[in-house]
Amino acid sequence: MNERNVFEYAVLRVVPRVERGECINAGVLVYCRAKSFVGVRTHLDEKRLLALDPDVDVAGVRAALRAVEGVCAGGEAAGQAARDDAGRRFRWLIAPRSTVVQPGPVHTGLTADPAAETERLLGLLVR
Repeated sequence: MNERNVFEYAVLRVVPRVERGECINAGVLVYCRAKSFVGVRTHLDEKRLLALDPDVDVAGVRAALRAVEGVCAGGEAAGQAARDDAGRRFRWLIAPRSTVVQPGPVHTGLTADPAAETERLLGLLVR
């Protein structure tokens, strides 16, 4: 039987010029409490990003996305969040911020496989 569990997700947006508010989707964060799962998948479309701001620091954006991946992975890659459980790491990542990489609003759904859901949402919302 495929038991479905509640999950939460947020899209990661890249806002190269915060004052303009224009953005592209570059990733998706997924959290499933029942499975103690927090995951992220990212995909940066450099051509679209550069269309918004030809002077954007692409390497800096990639580094910020890698940092999010590190926090989701836990362990040493999570830095100060290394000892936090999946829920605390997700909550920290979805906290509003005025940086180039920002989380969007949190949405919910049901899934039997949060890792597969992360991949599905990446294809649906980012690529």
